[in-house]
Amino acid sequence: WSQDLAFTPEIQANSVGMHHDGMYHFPISDDTASSNFIMALNNEYIDQRALAKGLPQGYTRNEKGEVRLTGERDPDEVRTEINAHGVTVVELRRDENRVWDVVRSSQYNRRITSATPCDLEGPVAGSQYVVTAYDNTGRTTRGTNNNCASGFTPWGTYLTCEENWPSIFAKYDTQDNAEYGVNATADRYADDDRLGIPHYVFDDNDDIIGLDTGRYGWLTSADPAEDTAGEFARFNATATASSASGDYRNEPRTFGYIVEIDPYDASSRPVKRTALGRFRHEGCWPGKLVAGEPVVFYSGHDARNEYIYKFVSDAKWDPADANMAGATTDRLAIGAKYMNEGTLYAAKFNADGSGEWLELEPDTIVPASAGSRYAGMTLASALGLEAGDRAGIIIHTCDAADLMGATPMDRPEWGTVDPVSGEVYMTLTNNSDRLPEGQSPTFSNGSSIEEPGSAYDEAPVNAANPRVNNNDGQVIRWVEPSPGDTRFSWDIFVFGALGTDSEAEDYNRSSLTAQNYFSSCDGLWYDDRGDGQGILWIETDTGGTSVTNDQVLAVVPQGLQKGNNASVINSENQAQLKRFAVGPNGCEVTGIFATPDKTALFINIQHPSNWPIDDSGSNTPDATVEPSGNVRPRASTVVIQKADGGQIAV
Repeated sequence: WSQDLAFTPEIQANSVGMHHDGMYHFPISDDTASSNFIMALNNEYIDQRALAKGLPQGYTRNEKGEVRLTGERDPDEVRTEINAHGVTVVELRRDENRVWDVVRSSQYNRRITSATPCDLEGPVAGSQYVVTAYDNTGRTTRGTNNNCASGFTPWGTYLTCEENWPSIFAKYDTQDNAEYGVNATADRYADDDRLGIPHYVFDDNDDIIGLDTGRYGWLTSADPAEDTAGEFARFNATATASSASGDYRNEPRTFGYIVEIDPYDASSRPVKRTALGRFRHEGCWPGKLVAGEPVVFYSGHDARNEYIYKFVSDAKWDPADANMAGATTDRLAIGAKYMNEGTLYAAKFNADGSGEWLELEPDTIVPASAGSRYAGMTLASALGLEAGDRAGIIIHTCDAADLMGATPMDRPEWGTVDPVSGEVYMTLTNNSDRLPEGQSPTFSNGSSIEEPGSAYDEAPVNAANPRVNNNDGQVIRWVEPSPGDTRFSWDIFVFGALGTDSEAEDYNRSSLTAQNYFSSCDGLWYDDRGDGQGILWIETDTGGTSVTNDQVLAVVPQGLQKGNNASVINSENQAQLKRFAVGPNGCEVTGIFATPDKTALFINIQHPSNWPIDDSGSNTPDATVEPSGNVRPRASTVVIQKADGGQIAV
């Protein structure tokens, strides 16, 4: 890499993407599972200036030093950015010296980007909601974007999750504006507003009020004479034709899903599994597997005061479908069996430690307990849909959860499951918009939560999210009688806190100390060690604080009992929660797994402000020291191994 040289679309399409996040490993052979495997890796977002020579075309710097998009983007620079998003699939191998490297000629290596053709399957596929100029049948789309956490399936596929995807689009309201091809047929969808598609309004002089091009301005490269396939025009979600088949008003409705990828078959197309809901998915994790019981997946909507979801398959688990490393099988067909048909639920956490999964089906009756004026109506009717419209429920997943009375949470992010006990852990990263008990909630657009398209701006505390202006987050835990059960019991496993916050009365509820202070828990992984034992790994995302950089913590949860101060980790046992590793300045520590033999732990370092380096360019052991040499910080996958070759955390 050189500041004087720009990447090209071709170079980036054959390079690892930017800003690593969730990842997982897939053995090629059971015999070499700990030394040779396929790694699938999310690339969440980009640094535009790191991909271009200086400022990308179309951007200028004003007298205050602020960078703004003031002109049209260069198509090749946009293609390069598109190719830096998505997922990287790469074969890794460890040599006899325990050094890891990429197998560069591997048949498994590939990139899945914001332009890769993807199939739509499940309730939304083929519906009116996803008809576009690209595919009038509504069964395919292009790309997956802003992929944050991830997951995996028991049959050996990778699940990547679309989180902050709404901001790549833009939508306009105006009577006429030739520059953007906008006319009076502009539609405004409630689901677009609910999920945050940027929506811009023209003033009387046809000037756009506010930033007008989405997060990266990709749509500005759409020259109508050349962009006949909608390569860039698809990011303009304004209605410009007489029907959806002639424009890209529905393009955002082809995003917001769990995407299944077969890492063993580089020729296969990614599949968006729409039955698991449409929102800003942080990740997706399988529940405990029981032969003859449904397969379940858990997912969180990473936004303040949003919800936790569970999908329960119609098909019952058959152990014969479990992944056999190296086997030639149609893994995506198995995925269709378990992930295309089933029931989606949203979680309600009751104050007494019980909980229930609220069904989100067209004929589900809105309960009076939710306090909605739609009580007694079906969800389909309350949302203005036709009877039996399952696709419509999925498109409006968040609104359906509102109406059913799901519990607004403190930014649900990563989850993980103890495969023996079935206990589910999920990080609730933080929530600065949490009000004191008794205060009335506020909603987006100044409307009531009863109205589709509205979301909480602020919500009062509740039992599962009990701290006002919760800056540090918590890990919540629940367990169900069986995989498909709609009842569960829950507790708080640990509350995050920093030294400065612990001065507030009753804030440091898990009695953390300087040895394990943490904030904004994010990544999470249950490391099964066999015999019902395991390690819960917790990663953080604050960008660093005056107390500690972001880090990895470890705790063995077996045998720990809930204390009197409302969390499992408490003054009597909090020493069991140990800080394991600390990242460089400014980074987020994210993505985590260990090799099956537990001798290598993989983590991702995202957006560091520096790596430890001296004038000669060699690493130094102290990541808190600013580098004195020239260094370009970059996201990286880091492998941690013991000097003696033994198991990590033993």
